[in-house]
Amino acid sequence: MGVEEVNQSILIIDDDEELTQMLQAYLQGMGYDVAVRNDSAKGLAEATTGSHYDLVLLDVMMPQMDGFDVLKQLRVSHSTPVLMLTARGDDYDRILGLELGADDYLPKPFNHRELAARIKAIFRRQEFTTAAQHQQDIIVNGILLSNSRQAVEVNHVPITLTATEFSVLRLLMLQAGNLVTKEDISLKALGKKLMAFDRSIDMHVSNLRKKIAVIASDEKIRTIRGAGYLMKVSS
Repeated sequence: MGVEEVNQSILIIDDDEELTQMLQAYLQGMGYDVAVRNDSAKGLAEATTGSHYDLVLLDVMMPQMDGFDVLKQLRVSHSTPVLMLTARGDDYDRILGLELGADDYLPKPFNHRELAARIKAIFRRQEFTTAAQHQQDIIVNGILLSNSRQAVEVNHVPITLTATEFSVLRLLMLQAGNLVTKEDISLKALGKKLMAFDRSIDMHVSNLRKKIAVIASDEKIRTIRGAGYLMKVSS
């Protein structure tokens, strides 16, 4: 059986040369185009000025400039999906990565099949977003979400969202006035089942609120404690 051609490109930024060689061979075997940078500064340069990448696998623990610094600088100009590889899997690392705009995280050591599943979930989310581009714009409570332009405006002022934040906001706006459970958000917006103690949904919604609050002071997304979130139809 031949290798399936998937065409997506992945950039791995990790100083562990042995690990990156293994990951590169494994992911290339799945049909991905994979580039590796074992230096954080060179990785950042490649992610921002090199070829277009569909996903960045970014290690946290690197000398000189760690993964958080790389992510902060990347997010200044690029919304490329980022999957953080956290050495310890500590809550602090995971939460900080999500706060800075990471799309997902995976603690080391990890099973390669788990990594492949996370990557596929991110790419499914991108495909869902691309498929939605031909749909009409959505306007709810002063927020305009343009599917065709992949853009969001709050009170006519543009805001910049990551691909994951865009997917979460789109789902909440489509269901405006109704409760959307965390399970539904995880499945439909993140492309994966919600795991116990997974705070990624909370962090993505928190990031959305912070970005919206820069423009609008009124509450747009309401928390339904223990259940999920609701996009308010009006102030």
